[in-house]
This record gives sequence, structure tokens and C-alpha cells, in this order.
Amino acid sequence: MKKLWLVYVLLIGIFVLYVLNYKQQGNAADPWETTGLRGNIEDKYVMVTFQIGIDYWKSVLKGFEDAAEELNVSVEYHGSTQHNASEQMTVLEQTIAKKPAGIAISAVNSKLLTATINKAVESGIPVVLFDSGAEGSKAYSFLGTDNYNAGTQAAHKMAELTGGKGEVAIITTPDQHNHQERTDGFSDTIRSKYPQMKLVAVKDGRGDQVASREAAEQLLVRYPQLAGIFATESNGGIGVAEAVDATPGSGPVPQIISFDTDKGTLDLVKEGKIAATMAQGTWNMGYWSLTELFHLHRDLEADPEAYANNKPLPVPDSVDTGIDVVTRQNVDNYYAK
Repeated sequence: MKKLWLVYVLLIGIFVLYVLNYKQQGNAADPWETTGLRGNIEDKYVMVTFQIGIDYWKSVLKGFEDAAEELNVSVEYHGSTQHNASEQMTVLEQTIAKKPAGIAISAVNSKLLTATINKAVESGIPVVLFDSGAEGSKAYSFLGTDNYNAGTQAAHKMAELTGGKGEVAIITTPDQHNHQERTDGFSDTIRSKYPQMKLVAVKDGRGDQVASREAAEQLLVRYPQLAGIFATESNGGIGVAEAVDATPGSGPVPQIISFDTDKGTLDLVKEGKIAATMAQGTWNMGYWSLTELFHLHRDLEADPEAYANNKPLPVPDSVDTGIDVVTRQNVDNYYAK
């Protein structure tokens, strides 16, 4: 009996030693296995947009913040209150003066913002563009929708809704690069693929609900047989829907295709007043913008002349964050949870 008791003690002792050894090995591996790539919480990255109060930016900012939490860095969010390039330029200048670790910006006007974006890059601050680009700038990357393709997809959807026949129009924001690409994709596709459809007008809605409504009202008076209207942003889509709702005519009710998935737009899709809207990968824009800035900052911190010396960039020139077509059939899937 005494021998059996000694065997039990010996086995328990061996087990305890095994557990302690296992824990010691596990603790040594923890920094690699559980922490991953981590930054400095004092490093501050800034997102700059325009019309900062609109719902559209909420998902983008959430992605930016989620990436910052994973990487253990800080973020700020600034922008112009209006759809105004001069105001956004001032905000960007103020941001540059604070010398953040990186800037992600959606340019309200690609031509007017280019020089200020270049100033940031030349001062050693990594800059990436998202949602709306600035082609001639020195920004390291663009993350956003393939806007030409999005316009093409909208044209195919419009042809499906109208039976491939009739007059259609576009309400857009011509001084904004991403909207011009959507306009080009839509108009090129209508002209090349649908000979029984005719693009009769492209009007400036100024990114504003009231201005877009007024532009749509003018279209409905001038083209009473209008079969469809494509609005290249959400305020425009809501304004067009209001105009169509308030202007009953003898002709067909125009099919409306809008852009983005703010609640107002989704509600109108659900009611059938907007036939479809194009959903962008907004969270992806924010998340990958911060991730790219993090890697650029680390490289430039280690070697301020890294990219001047033709070192390969740690980020791609562009990232397509995707597009979906939202209709009454799948609209419930796009409301914020």
C-alpha cells in the first residue's frame, strides 16, 4: 500500500513539472502568438474628409478606428463641413502643421487639393487617398471603388430596369474625380451597349440634396418621357426621388439608381422610390487606409529617404474595395447592425 502511495506521489510530481514546463514555454511564445504587429499609441493618424456630418463616412471611420485598435495607434477625424475644396484645403494644411504619422484623405476636388497633398508627402508625412482620388498627386496609394466599373454596372442595371429602351440622364458632381469616373462608366456603357437607349443630359447636383432635386425637376420638365436617372451620390439620389415624387406627369415614372447605403437611401429603396443603389466597401476603405499608413510610417521612420531612393513601396498603388447592387430584394442586408 505504501509503495502504491509513493507511485501516486511520483506521478503527480511528474505531471506538475510537465504543466509548469508547458506554461513556461507558452509564456515565452505569447508575444509572438497573441500580440502581432503593434505600433506606438503616441503615433497619430488622421482621416480628412468633407461634409463630415453625413452618414457615409461613419463606416469608413469605423474601419479606420478598428485598424488603429489592432495596431495600437491613435486616430483623429477632421474635414470640411461643406462640399468645399477651399475649406478642406485649410483643414489639410492645419493637419500637416501637426506632423501626424500619416494622413488618409478623400479629396473633394482632385485638381485643387493636389498641391497640398504633395506638400504633405514632401514634408515626410505618408498620405493615402480613399474614396475620391487625386490622380496627379504624390499620394502613395488609392483605396476605393473602381468607379468607372461602378458606373458600368449602374448602366447595366438601368438597362435591365427600362427594358434597354428610352431616354436616361445623370445627376453628378463634375468637379469630383470619382463622380466623373462613375459618369464616364455609365455614359460609355449606354452608348456602346444599348443602342435603343439615349443619354440626353448630364446635370450638376453639387453633391447637395436640394440642388439635385432642382436639377431633376428641370430634367422632368424638359424630357417628359425620361425613363431613368442615375445619381452618382446619395444626396443626389434622395433629391431625385423627391423630385419624381412631387412631379407627376403623363409619361413613365423614371427608374432611379443612386449610390451608397445611408439610411435615407436604403429607406427609399425599401419603399420602391429608388430602384437600386450601388453599395461601396466603405469599411474596407478605412481599415486598409490605416493599415497602409502604418507600414509607410514605419518605413519612413527607419529611413526618411526610403522611397526617394527607389525602395519598393510596402503598399499597392491602388486597392479596389468592391461594389454591390442593392435592390428591394436584398436591401435589409445593408442596414447598419
